Amino acid sequence: MGVEAHMMGAFPPEPGFYSLNYAQHYEAHRLRGNDGERLPNDFRLRADVFASRFVWITDKKLLGGRVGIHTLVPLVDLRVELDGRSDSDKGIGDITFGALLGYDYSERFHSIFAIDVIAPTGRYDEDKLANIGRNYWAIEPVAAFTWVDPQGFNADIKFMYDFNFENDDTDYKSGQEFHFDFDAGWAVNEQWVLGVGGYAYWQTTDDRQHGDRVDDNKGRAMAIGPALKYSSKDGWFMSLKWQKEYEVRNRPEGDALWLKFTVPLMLL
Repeated sequence: MGVEAHMMGAFPPEPGFYSLNYAQHYEAHRLRGNDGERLPNDFRLRADVFASRFVWITDKKLLGGRVGIHTLVPLVDLRVELDGRSDSDKGIGDITFGALLGYDYSERFHSIFAIDVIAPTGRYDEDKLANIGRNYWAIEPVAAFTWVDPQGFNADIKFMYDFNFENDDTDYKSGQEFHFDFDAGWAVNEQWVLGVGGYAYWQTTDDRQHGDRVDDNKGRAMAIGPALKYSSKDGWFMSLKWQKEYEVRNRPEGDALWLKFTVPLMLL
């Protein structure tokens, strides 16, 4: 959650092959229960992630939108401490791939619609504290919208809904999840946008294990913090943001620092 930044709902202006790179440092020192209370566990979590999203924007159209495909490959360094136990792991996490349709309604208003598939490629062991993979597939419809004004207000929002499949090792199925990333800011000039960004997350259905419903385990979280975007005249741009989580239920609570860097690799 919270990975996306400014221009999340807009295709690049030209067909071609693009690289979107994300770097994250996340730390959490609290576990929250079903009522939002801090659980008494001695808990620490640190995750450092570098993820590359490779996007191919074609010159084809479908249903009036420009067609694209993408894949997101995360490299994860994870450490968890819980009540005197500690564990860590690093490597390739769960890879996402999908198909995209991009629409340009005007010079300022844009949208992207997608279907993403999250594959269980990350390493997983049910006996470990630290797992860089979830060990189950997920399908995620996506709708993202961007309003961009080089001399005024800028806003972005990306809606996602996750349909999770069962973890075969534990016979556990996580509930469905609705979440969105958002950004809003003001263009100081044609290159710099200052604003805020964050995310909101709700688990909408109950978890199930061995076919039985797991009560009082629905996750929830929100986050917000300052955001900064720089657009180069050469076609690349960078976003930097910090987010503090709040209103957390049944999840760790912490804060994250994100850096996003987008560059064209080859134009058609």
